[in-house]
Amino acid sequence: MSGEGEGKIKLGKADVYIHIKGKSNARITHIDIELDELNKIIKDGESTYVGGKSGGVFIGLKKEMIKRIENSLSLKLQKKKQKG
Repeated sequence: MSGEGEGKIKLGKADVYIHIKGKSNARITHIDIELDELNKIIKDGESTYVGGKSGGVFIGLKKEMIKRIENSLSLKLQKKKQKG
């Protein structure tokens, strides 16, 4: 895991759960990552992909998701660049 670095903006601390099939309406066992900020990028019902990396995972974004994140975080990026 690489941690903080140039071009990275911390969204917050997420709650991460293993959700077991048959419990709390889960149809299959899966991992839930719960963080309100993620819903500004990935809308309810949309799909994307996840890949493994050393120390964690990454979430790949589709073009429309990338546009959303760039729009919602553009001010944060500009402020960080000005401080930098």
